[in-house]
Amino acid sequence: MADLMKFVKDEFVTKKDFPEFGAGDTITVYYEIKEGEKTRTQFFKGVVIQRRGSGTTETFTIRKMSGSVGVERIFPVNMPALQKVEINKTGKVRRARIFYFRELTGKKAKIKDRRR
Repeated sequence: MADLMKFVKDEFVTKKDFPEFGAGDTITVYYEIKEGEKTRTQFFKGVVIQRRGSGTTETFTIRKMSGSVGVERIFPVNMPALQKVEINKTGKVRRARIFYFRELTGKKAKIKDRRR
């Protein structure tokens, strides 16, 4: 049964080629929104908090500050509405999942740049 599931995922789910990014990186995600019959492109720019899962079920969580309120959004990697992902800054963090970032404010909430 597991082989059948793996076969279906490999054959029928389209893989998208996005640049490699991880926790601590600041990225911009462009995705399509359908409102009635119209479609438009919207972007979400923030810091990657985590990447989780593997293969077709992989997701990543992005956090941004909207005014003084933190907003988080989870994107599946293979979501059909995703158009492109741009890496703005690469961050140097010591964890794969930086949930502690939610409580930080001011200068402590700054992530150091990693050299490319």
